[in-house]
Amino acid sequence: MPLKLHRRGAIFYLRGTVAGQRLYESTGLDDRKAADVLRARREKEIIERAAYGRSATISFAEAALTYLQSGGEARYLGPILQAVGPKFRLVDMSNDQVNRLAQLLYPTAAPATINRQLVTPISAVVNMAADDDLCPARRFRRRPGDNARIDWLTPEQAEAAFSVAGERGRRLLAFMLGTGCRASEALRLERADLHLDTCEAWVAEAKNDDPRMVRYPLRTRAVLATGWLPDLGCIFRTPKGLPYRLRGDDGRGLGGQVKGEMDRIRAAAGIPCLTPHVLRHTWATWYYAQTRDFGGLMDLGGWKKADMANRYRKIAPADLGQRLLAHGWDFRAGGAKDVQGAVPQGELLRDYRGLVG
Repeated sequence: MPLKLHRRGAIFYLRGTVAGQRLYESTGLDDRKAADVLRARREKEIIERAAYGRSATISFAEAALTYLQSGGEARYLGPILQAVGPKFRLVDMSNDQVNRLAQLLYPTAAPATINRQLVTPISAVVNMAADDDLCPARRFRRRPGDNARIDWLTPEQAEAAFSVAGERGRRLLAFMLGTGCRASEALRLERADLHLDTCEAWVAEAKNDDPRMVRYPLRTRAVLATGWLPDLGCIFRTPKGLPYRLRGDDGRGLGGQVKGEMDRIRAAAGIPCLTPHVLRHTWATWYYAQTRDFGGLMDLGGWKKADMANRYRKIAPADLGQRLLAHGWDFRAGGAKDVQGAVPQGELLRDYRGLVG
């Protein structure tokens, strides 16, 4: 029998059997005319799905829900879902539709922003649905210029930053330049996970849910060892000595909490750009220029795909590795090996007294 409206309290419910499917669900509406429109749409949807299959009728919103329930990234999906609405079919998502959404949602945005906030989340939803045989696999066109970012610090710029940074800023700079950790990873680092004896740190909560051990050079160790370190809890703290406040379970927004400090250092040192993300680009560029170890770059940087690691390492002059050594940045495997037995801490600190400020 067709769907009929059934009132329960103030809300109308749908009840009936359509195309062999029994249904009893709330419309969420207390207006009979609006509920009847929803009843007709729901009945048509069930009939079409029975006739053509779920792959022909599944909505983008349904596919997005499955993606989110599987642990997908929700950050940029909200505006997309609001723009296309709950009934927009997954099979209708095309490059032309992406172009329309770009004009609607990000009319003045840079290509990298459109790629990150529109093309990437749409591709993720569609690719997962394709894996489940709910739609054909497809490739969405990315805007050119996505790899245009070339910001990274030279060793000399890093020295300028160290010279104007306070103790808190120097320690954070040294750790992020020495490990390539993301802001969310650095600011969550616990004292128990920092191993000064071996120049290593355990990143327990990584962005991609894949914990890893990172290495850092003696320069980083020297800066960390000369400053105050807590016995327990987070290594890096606010000016009031408190742990940084997490913004959501994924730690997003943590980079913004040190933006003020980074901006102050940038302005005082005369550096064009200084952010946690630039420091990650810098580490990748420094590490590879000195070691030529692409596998190590991926493992230590926490990248699962080679093309992503390639985006972070930049073309550098041939003398960069030697310039880094001159400033105490030795990323080679032996540069941070058997630290405790090879270099007594007192001697290490004397050697680097001029570098830690």
